[in-house]
Amino acid sequence: MVREGLRNLLATETDFKLVGEAGDGASAVELVRKLKPQILLLDLTIPRLHGLEVIRQLRGAPIPKIIVVSMHSDEPYVVEALKSGACGYVLKDSSSSELIEAIRAVAKGNLFISPSLKGFALNASLRKVSGGSLDDDANLTSRERLVLQMAAEGNSSATIAAKLFLSPRTVESHRGSLMKKLGLKTQTDLVRYAIRKKLISP
Repeated sequence: MVREGLRNLLATETDFKLVGEAGDGASAVELVRKLKPQILLLDLTIPRLHGLEVIRQLRGAPIPKIIVVSMHSDEPYVVEALKSGACGYVLKDSSSSELIEAIRAVAKGNLFISPSLKGFALNASLRKVSGGSLDDDANLTSRERLVLQMAAEGNSSATIAAKLFLSPRTVESHRGSLMKKLGLKTQTDLVRYAIRKKLISP
């Protein structure tokens, strides 16, 4: 139903041409490589392959300009999507005119973020995540950073696995790795670290 709504919306714009649609991440990667669209509208929470992994797998040429259309307004998702290569991030509860504006902006080579997300000070956050001002956590992978954020928020490994479309064992592996890299021993240590780094609020 969501895809049908987007399809009907895009059809009202005479300068837009819908060349394909996919119901899961793996199919999206396959279709993009086959059809080579200029713009890809991508949800993060999709079956088989998480949206963030779709962005990573599409790195290389030729790739479309990617606009994430998501219900997730949490800063880690926004920052990780942009860091991975997305050119836009629009919330699902945004107006249809905002999505159209985002498509036109990104098509022109600009970055577009829903106005309600700009209060996150994304530029500073992106510098931090990309390593511009990191210190002891500079060697964490992007997936480990996301697991760190979600674990510090109190999510269990099973919940994190479900949200990221990973196995609980893989999440535990990421968690163990980041704990070792950061010298953390307990969940309390992890939460204190996240608060100190301002990843979560106390």
